[in-house]
Amino acid sequence: MRPLDEQETTQVFEKLHKFVGSNLKNIVENPSPDSTPGRYCFRLQRNRVYYVSESLVKRATNIKRDNLVSLGTQIGKFTKGGKFHLTVQCLGLLAAHSKHKVWLKPTSEMSFLYGNNVLKGGVGRITESISEHDGVVVFSMSDVALGFGVATKTTQDCRKMDPNGIVVLHQADIGEYLRMEDDL
Repeated sequence: MRPLDEQETTQVFEKLHKFVGSNLKNIVENPSPDSTPGRYCFRLQRNRVYYVSESLVKRATNIKRDNLVSLGTQIGKFTKGGKFHLTVQCLGLLAAHSKHKVWLKPTSEMSFLYGNNVLKGGVGRITESISEHDGVVVFSMSDVALGFGVATKTTQDCRKMDPNGIVVLHQADIGEYLRMEDDL
């Protein structure tokens, strides 16, 4: 497990900034749950990026790299082409710090959890000031984080759309744990 280099850090922070905006500083300087407050950092292990407290990283130095499977929370992975993709495991982190949110009606939750895009007819609420191509976290009406995606229109344009228009392009959802069970 090694720290991210400059190019990798830039890609990770750009992707996270798309979803959390200025709250990115809160993610890195998040107080550690153990007795001494600390900072969180990002580490790379086998093309996967992990979000882990610095105190846990120090304790993990006693484990050989080949024996270390995971450490902290996986937030994404680098593809063979060098691009960074967020994975569903980072949903808790994004939901806690997101600036753009969409709440789904109960009738359209299952459609989203099966991997479909969010249609305008299924949107219960939407935050103001969403721009096109912003990262959006999708919630149920009872504030349970279901997944995340990318907005296709601004908030004002979404209000004028027909009910079958796509509001959020699906990227990841909690249903992936069941659909990708063999790969995990």
